[in-house]
Order: sequence, then structure tokens, then C-alpha cells
Amino acid sequence: MLGDLQRWAHHYGVPLVFNPHFPVNTLALMRGAVGMQMREPASFGRYLELMFGAMWRAPRNLGDASTLAEVLREGGFDPERVAALAADPEVKARLIANTEEAVARGVFGAPTFFVGEQMFFGQDRLAFVREALAAR
Repeated sequence: MLGDLQRWAHHYGVPLVFNPHFPVNTLALMRGAVGMQMREPASFGRYLELMFGAMWRAPRNLGDASTLAEVLREGGFDPERVAALAADPEVKARLIANTEEAVARGVFGAPTFFVGEQMFFGQDRLAFVREALAAR
């Protein structure tokens, strides 16, 4: 599996370093992402890039609150603001709803993509996703 991950990373031109802290409890990261989508959508992409980089390019222990705060600060985010987003009851409820919808739609891993009702699982299905999008 790790060999395949490296091959796919090379194929897509994405650096990948296995995180020695993996698996990481990603609840705070997911809540942060949902909070960004809801309250600061212009910062969402930058947040994702930062978290991806700290997880898979230059691995850090993002499950550790102080390390997460340091990464956020280094990336130009206010760690207290992101923590407040992650603690917001509406954000928590949205993540729960998103998770329930994913389960109801049959999602069983990441990455999973939907084009309409069609589900595509895995990075090796991106060509099929492109075809489905082009046919719409």
C-alpha cells in the first residue's frame, strides 16, 4: 500500500511523506475544515493546503493541540479563532450531518467523490470523475 501511495503521489506530482504520528485523531482538523467552509470560505483552500502539508509533506503531529496551534500560527491562522470555530455547536452539528450523509450514501473511505448520484472511490478513479463531469 505504501508503495502504491508513493507511485500515485509521483503520478500526480504531489510530495508524500508518511506521517510517523499516523493515525492521528483528526476530529479538530475536520471541525476546523467545516468551520472554514461555513464561516471563512475564502480561507478554506489555504487551510486544507496547510493541513495536508503538515500531515503528508512535512509531517507533524496534528493530533497534539499545541502542535496544531503552532502549525496554524505558522500558516497565518489565529489558532484561537480556529479552535473557536471547531468548538462552535453549529460547526459540530454540520460535521455530524455531513458524516451521516456520507454513511447514508455508502461512503466507506477517502477519497470518495460524487457526481450527481454516481460514487467514485479512490484517487485512481479521477479520470472517471472527469468523464462524468464532462458528460453533465
